Parts: sequence; structure tokens; C-alpha cells
Amino acid sequence: MTASETDRAIDAVWRIESARLIAGLARIVRDVGTAEDLAQDALVAALEQWPREGIPGNPGAWLMAVAKRRAIDLLRRRQRLERKVEELGHELEIDGEGAAAGVEAAFDDDIEDDLLRLVFTACHPVLSAQARVALTLRMLGGLKTEEIARAFLVPESTVAQRVVRAKRTLAEARVPFEVPQGADRADRLSSVLEVIYLVFNEGYSATAGDDWMRPALCEDALRLGRVLAELMPEEPEVHGLVALMEIQASRSAARTGPSGEPVLLLDQDRARWDRLLIRRGLAALQRAEALGGDLGPYGLQAAIAACHARAHTPEETDWMRIAALYEALAGLVPSAVVELNRAVALSMAFGPATGLRLVDELAAEPSLKDYHLLPSVRGDLLAKLGRLDEAHAEFERAASLTRNGRERTLLLDRAAACAPAAGPGPLPDPRP
Repeated sequence: MTASETDRAIDAVWRIESARLIAGLARIVRDVGTAEDLAQDALVAALEQWPREGIPGNPGAWLMAVAKRRAIDLLRRRQRLERKVEELGHELEIDGEGAAAGVEAAFDDDIEDDLLRLVFTACHPVLSAQARVALTLRMLGGLKTEEIARAFLVPESTVAQRVVRAKRTLAEARVPFEVPQGADRADRLSSVLEVIYLVFNEGYSATAGDDWMRPALCEDALRLGRVLAELMPEEPEVHGLVALMEIQASRSAARTGPSGEPVLLLDQDRARWDRLLIRRGLAALQRAEALGGDLGPYGLQAAIAACHARAHTPEETDWMRIAALYEALAGLVPSAVVELNRAVALSMAFGPATGLRLVDELAAEPSLKDYHLLPSVRGDLLAKLGRLDEAHAEFERAASLTRNGRERTLLLDRAAACAPAAGPGPLPDPRP
């Protein structure tokens, strides 16, 4: 195996095993920052030894064994091994063999619980949204600092500082490494789901840069969502989020043209939609519904996505049901963006004039002042009503507000198309 092949293999193993490794270590040392440092030590050992000695038959177990030895050494240096052993319920001596046995048992018990603890810790509300995203991708996604920086188009030093500050904040706040219970669990779960969907949405419709999509981020978010669904099978909103991401991800291949240009929802070749992801998404939505009660925000958005997925052509789309689902969503999480999406659905169900009335009501909404999809949607509705001069101005304003290069080109093209001889084009594809 060549050096580059070994490096790729190490990278793949790290992405798969790092979260389990950090989670197990965090339960031993009770600090996620220290746990990550120990895991990184194991990775460094792999980078030094595997190119020379070859990749072991079970690389995950090799990393875990090295990490355990590092944990034992750390506990010895801190002269706190006896107290740690007592916390774990073992009566051990401080000699190497006893310590190794205790740490071995601690790692092997309830690794799923450890992962769940790590999820809730990395997404703790005491951290800012940006810090939660960075820490989650680092510890649970196995991404390097430079990969996170490249994905979000920020300097590597910025991401590094966010991760360092996040770990320091968790330590200073004495955030326990545990799965919260009761009302606190529900509050914290919403933070976890928000982080995962933030990562997915940035990959699905990049807010800045020259790429319309960043598929790797979508894949990372989906992987995290699927893991969470396995860890929390009785939580309907977890399945709702997974359903939403699966169905949205199914459109990925059809959302860009040959040159990477955006292709909007109603123009997409639905034969290119991934039917396997759609089936997985619909199955996850069914699991959420089967758990009983009303759907939550992610479940409702998944139900909206399912309406599109079930329609073989744009004309078959049940826009009245979509409008009703958006109304239900607005009742749960009142939002001007939700209302904007409802306006699109109403325009498709009852005509552009109906949608335009709601959009005009949203024009004075402060939260949409710099939101490029408001003038984009308004421009499309005006074009459909034949008010081309006004539509041209709206599309140009939308182009001036977006930070995504591909989207700016699309909007400028729409503006140019609003000439007296030009017909109306497709509706924009606002995000849920």
C-alpha cells in the first residue's frame, strides 16, 4: 500500500471511529476537551506507525487500545486513578494491570450511551450556534479543522478558535457528561437537532461561495442524524429530521446542471431523484408518525418534502396540502420564512395573486429585510402576473443580497428575462 493510500485509509478509519473513541474517553476523564486530545494522540500514533508497520486488521480496536493506554497514563499523572476507579464502581489497584482492566471495562460498557452523551455535550446550549456546529463536526463528524473551515468558507484559525473556546466554555461551565432527563432533555434535544440541520442546510444550499451545494456536509449531517435515530428510537422529531434530510438529499443530483448551475425544484428531472433515499425518508416519516401525537416542526417539514417526493411531475404536487402543512408549521414555530414558503404554496394552489398578497404583507417584516428569497419570490409572482418591470427590479435586488455566486447568476438571468417578450419562469426554491 502506498503512502497516499495509507493516509486515505487512516482518514477513513478516523471518520468512522473518532466519535466512539472520544465518547468512551470522555466518560473516563469527564472532560470532552481532554478526551479529544487523547484521541488525537492515538491518531498521531497511527500516522507514525501504520505507514511503517502496515494497517492493523482491526484499526478501530488498535486506536481504542492506544487511547486506553493514554487514558491510564493521564490518570496516573494526575494521581487521581483511585477516585476515577471508585466512580466506575471497581476496586482496583493502581498498578498497570489493574488500571488497564478498569479502563477496559469502562470503554466496553454502553458505548451507545457514551455516544449519546457526546452528542448532547457537543450541542449544549451554553455554546453559540457556530461553536456547536464546529464542535459537533470535529468530535462527532471526524472532520479536521481545515475541512470545517473550507466547508463554511471561514479562516481555519477562526474554526480552531471556536473549537478551543467551546471546549473551554464546557469545562468552565462544568457541563456534565450525561444525557439530560425530563424537560431539560427536550430543550437540549432541540439544540442537537438544530445543529444537525444547520450542517445539512449549509450543504444543501450554500449561503456563500461559488458552489450551489456542498454534498459532503449533507452526508455528514445525514450520518449524524441516522446515528441519533438509532440512539433515540422513541423520539419522533429525530425520525422527522432524518426523514426531511433523506428526502431533500434525494434531489441532490438533479439540483445542479452540467456546469454546476442551480436547477430549481419545478425544473428538475425527477428521474434523477434518488428513489432509495426517498424510500428511506418516507420510512423515517412513517416511524415518526407511528410514535403517536402530532408531528413536530421537523416532522411537518418532512411531510412537506414527502408531498414533492410522491409527485412524479410538478403538476401532480398536492399544493393545497403543502399550504396546510406550512400553516400548521407556522402555528408551532411562527416564522416569516415559513410564511414566505406558505405564500409560494398558496400561489401554486390558488394563483400568483393569492401568493403575492401574503408576500406583500411580509415586505415590512424586519427579519426578512436582507433575506434574498423575499424579493426573489416576489419577482417571480410579479412576472407571472405580467408586471415585468417590477419583477426585474425585485430579481436584481435579490441578486444583490445573496452571497452565493451561482445563485446570483441565476437571479440576474431571471432579471434579464423580464423583458416584455419574455414569459414567466419557474418559482424559486425557498428553503423550508
